[in-house]
Amino acid sequence: MCRLFGMSGGREPVRATFWLLEAPDSLSQQSHREPDGTGLGFFEADGKPRVMKQPIAAYEDKAFAREAREVTSRTFIAHIRFASTGAISPENTHPFEQRGRLFAHNGVIGDPERIEPELGDAASLVKGQTDSERYFALITKEIERDGDVGAAIVRASRWIAENLPVFALNIVLITPTDLWALRYPDVHELYVLERVAGGPSGAERLDHNSHHGFRVRSEDMASRPAVVVASERLDEDAGWRLLEPGELVHVDPDLHVTSAVALDQPPAHQLTLADLGDKAAASQAPATKQS
Repeated sequence: MCRLFGMSGGREPVRATFWLLEAPDSLSQQSHREPDGTGLGFFEADGKPRVMKQPIAAYEDKAFAREAREVTSRTFIAHIRFASTGAISPENTHPFEQRGRLFAHNGVIGDPERIEPELGDAASLVKGQTDSERYFALITKEIERDGDVGAAIVRASRWIAENLPVFALNIVLITPTDLWALRYPDVHELYVLERVAGGPSGAERLDHNSHHGFRVRSEDMASRPAVVVASERLDEDAGWRLLEPGELVHVDPDLHVTSAVALDQPPAHQLTLADLGDKAAASQAPATKQS
């Protein structure tokens, strides 16, 4: 399934080195679960969003995805895509940028074209065919009502949950200073780690390694705290916490973490793997740990 990652280093930019698709795959695993896109998002010192992403299919050169990229930012977002809707193309590869914010989604929304009448002027922000980008545009529209990003995420997600078939709405959204993450409903896992400076030993750099194709390293985190959100536990730190279904987490510029169960009802029409087409079902099947 798709993999989500978000990180905040607080008030000052931190340097981090990212590898996407670094994890080793057996040939049998590669034949069944080649990723359909990889992407990394962050912000320049002036707050300008930067996105580095590439559609990566089974028959394409993965040099882009396997290269280490060192970037500096206060917040980061990364995503590995297994396509459920939309072609394998740059415009359908996460993360997406809209009005200075970056967003990635893990899940499936049925009948996503039904979101479009709700978008108003935000419809012009949608460049591809994915349910994820339409979901983001609905959040963007809601943000512009009152500027409250967290409330906008809740309103948009609740509308989708009440009106459309839903498999999962797990998301990470970042600005130059803040990070939000939502787990909904209970289909896919999403974890948060409030990492103290130096990690559990007090003197370790951050070195997070996914078994499903992702790694990030930061020497700065040997002396600075951070908050990390990910689809899986990325190291042995005992502080990893699984979000509750419907829980929305906000990390502010000072690394203060607030969270609450914002969506306490299941989707009106909960999709199962059996309801999805072969492509979408394959994209959402639980990932097995690689050896």
